[in-house]
Amino acid sequence: MGVEIQHKINNEDDATAVAAVAPVILGLQPSALVDHVATVDLSLLSRIPGEPGGSFPVAVEELKFVLGEVNAHIVASPETTSSLKTIAGGSVANTIRGLAAGFGITCGIIGACGDDDQGSLFIDNMSFYKVDLSRLRLKNGSTAQCVCLVDELGNRTMRPCLSSAVKIQADDLTTEDLKGSKWLVLRYAIFNIEVIQAAIKIAKQEGVSVSLDLASFEMVRKFRLPLLQLLESGSIDLCFANEDEAAELLRDEENAADPESALDFWQNTVVRVPAIGEAKAVDATGAGDLFASGFLYGLVQGLSLEECCKIGSCSGGSVIRSLGG
Repeated sequence: MGVEIQHKINNEDDATAVAAVAPVILGLQPSALVDHVATVDLSLLSRIPGEPGGSFPVAVEELKFVLGEVNAHIVASPETTSSLKTIAGGSVANTIRGLAAGFGITCGIIGACGDDDQGSLFIDNMSFYKVDLSRLRLKNGSTAQCVCLVDELGNRTMRPCLSSAVKIQADDLTTEDLKGSKWLVLRYAIFNIEVIQAAIKIAKQEGVSVSLDLASFEMVRKFRLPLLQLLESGSIDLCFANEDEAAELLRDEENAADPESALDFWQNTVVRVPAIGEAKAVDATGAGDLFASGFLYGLVQGLSLEECCKIGSCSGGSVIRSLGG
């Protein structure tokens, strides 16, 4: 996946400060990623690989095809399509950035980025929001990319291209990466399962709690058994799932989330918190990531489950009001 040319990256203005105190919350995103976001109409979604509304991995050539289709669509239908917006992305990065920028929690990223323009964009964006990048490895190669297409209802269709991107490997991780932190934020992905398992093992050795996001309904549907094994291992302290992901995981169970509320289970306690506010969704991309930001903020502040859920609902609702969050 490329030769590591620099072990770690420090935020230039804060290198001394971040070295002295471990971030409260760390996020493992094996591959740094940039998002290409645009609003489109439904006609475009029928012409690209995969099912509309979810996240479906694509190869480099497919990514180029999708970007070509989007750019052609922008030219042909400017009244229903926005120009592409390129930003640092990835579910874990979104959650970590939300915690740092919105809640003032000290946070860091564990992962790798390529020595290319996309890698530089990722570093600049995350550094701007004071995210500790001392655990982010810079490697020779490409940074991951994802096309995020948002329809008129605010729903997103995502096509990540990760196969050729540099990534952190399981044997890159050390106890120093997690020592002193309180929480580790993960996103379920079968192609990252080895590094996820390695990170969880170190986290448990260091007394770090683990949060797992279920990623997408397609990921849960296709790789449900290893996910269940992971959840039943006792190593996951907190699990985030949206309505579709929960339905795939639980299948025929009676309790399921719904889009009008947040449903939380904790030690045999169930809390249902209605959605807060009535904002029209311009772009639902990142809503779940920012829900996790608010919820985790509440946890580290020692708030109740209901209060955590309310904060999560507020922060998740705030991100849907504009394209790209």
